[in-house]
Amino acid sequence: MTPENQHFDRKSLRKVTGKSAAWSELALDCVAFANAQGGSLLIGIEDGQEMPPPGQTLPPGLGETVARRMRELTVNVELAAGMTTAANGGAFIDLRVARAHGVASTADGRYALRIGDESKPVVGDDIARLLNDRPARPWESLPVAGLARSALDADKCAAFVAAVRASARVKDSVKEKSTDELLDHYDLTAGGTVTHLGALLLGRRQDRARLGTAPVVQCLKYDEQGAKVNKWVWDDHGLSPVELVDAVWQGVPDFRESYELPEGLFRRSVPAFDEKVLRELLVNALVHRPYTQRGDIFLNLHPDRLEVVNAGRLPLGVTPQTILHDSRRRNDGLARVFHDLGLMEREGSGFDLMYERLLSSGRPPPVPTEGIDSVTVTVMRRIVKPQVIALIDDADQRFQLSQRERITLGILAQADGLTAIDLCQQVEVAGADALKPWLGRLLPLGLVQTSGRTKGLRYFVDPVLLRGAKVLTLTTLTRIEPYRLRALILEDLMRHPGSASPEINARVGAELSVKTVKRALDELVAAGDVRFAGERRWRRYSLVLPAGGHQKDR
Repeated sequence: MTPENQHFDRKSLRKVTGKSAAWSELALDCVAFANAQGGSLLIGIEDGQEMPPPGQTLPPGLGETVARRMRELTVNVELAAGMTTAANGGAFIDLRVARAHGVASTADGRYALRIGDESKPVVGDDIARLLNDRPARPWESLPVAGLARSALDADKCAAFVAAVRASARVKDSVKEKSTDELLDHYDLTAGGTVTHLGALLLGRRQDRARLGTAPVVQCLKYDEQGAKVNKWVWDDHGLSPVELVDAVWQGVPDFRESYELPEGLFRRSVPAFDEKVLRELLVNALVHRPYTQRGDIFLNLHPDRLEVVNAGRLPLGVTPQTILHDSRRRNDGLARVFHDLGLMEREGSGFDLMYERLLSSGRPPPVPTEGIDSVTVTVMRRIVKPQVIALIDDADQRFQLSQRERITLGILAQADGLTAIDLCQQVEVAGADALKPWLGRLLPLGLVQTSGRTKGLRYFVDPVLLRGAKVLTLTTLTRIEPYRLRALILEDLMRHPGSASPEINARVGAELSVKTVKRALDELVAAGDVRFAGERRWRRYSLVLPAGGHQKDR
């Protein structure tokens, strides 16, 4: 069953019919969705159910009645209601709520925000934070008085247009626009006037300085005793935020240092700071900072760590404990430009990338902390467990792990094992069902093992692997669990369809007997996961593909 989330919720039909109708509660849910990213309320489906009762009918005009009542009970909420019939013949109302321009509230002055699968009331000081994060008109779109389109920096405009037209992320229909049309498309200009976003990205140095909140970056280097030993500053407003990312990376030589780790008879060169991680940290600081608030971006470079300190708090609804999953847009236009130019990942995936890169390099994940009026993200320079690097490289080469599998494998390898509860906390999920996508194939492939049961269940990486054994050697053991052998065969057929049993035997594990591999293949054929063509020595095996042509989900 699809769980309720930030974008949709299920409501009983009793909420809008009869004496038990809860119009005020439903209005607060609409406000919560409007203040977040918008979403759908499926009215007529009970909690815990995927569909409405079979054959359920709705009173004529109920959808229009619900939409009208919600408009009467809310302020700044745009919505539409449609009557929908499910596959079982049951009818329900799909109430779609748009993301509000500004801040939405109920008619009696209550505020709420959709966070995860809950609509949470916003009270006290958090109301001021909500109003600041969601102004009636975004700062980016406000015009700069006296700044005409013709006053933009010609070189920056030409570089921006060239970068957009060269980007693989931009549609051809957008690339075909003229220069003026492109500036309007990205809300850098409005008619003949330059917006705040346009001045920030394409304005002259003095135009950015006039804004008052254009970013200033300071990198401060400290020694082992905490004394400041060097300083780099970008404070003349000559560079746009897009240009600052490369300037900071190139301007601090410490970022590009590396050192060597022993690896058998050879040595591996490891960068002191992963370039993708550092660029993502800079992009996050530039894109997600509140541009209505003054404050420099500080990069505090210590011998063992880097701290990136940004002005302003996290957007309302995001906490250091939920930052891996929750995402709130603060500067939509700036984020769109960075994404289209290939400078940032899609929304909500930046921290996933940093987790993956840091854990794969034997370092701890990034640590975000929230201060009174700032946010700090700390990444460690030193490698905690060098053997984790070889382990994840080897496993990824053998099994092509997903991003979540690499993150989970890195966490468990560095922690020497975690209970199920602790692992859920590490990847910021609740419950065993939410943990399954993060474990993925790690258990059947034998990369992760378990001990204990229920609350004592513990996950850990095979100690043999952590001592430097190659993942490939695990498949050559003469004694292997049947479920694990079947998983290895499926992985092999995914890359080598149409293979004979001896070919599979050689790749999966040469020390396994012919009968063992043949028995596992027969079991997969009987289960419908594998098919074969030909007989006896000419028999060839392949994965079973569903009607859509994609490999069967296992």
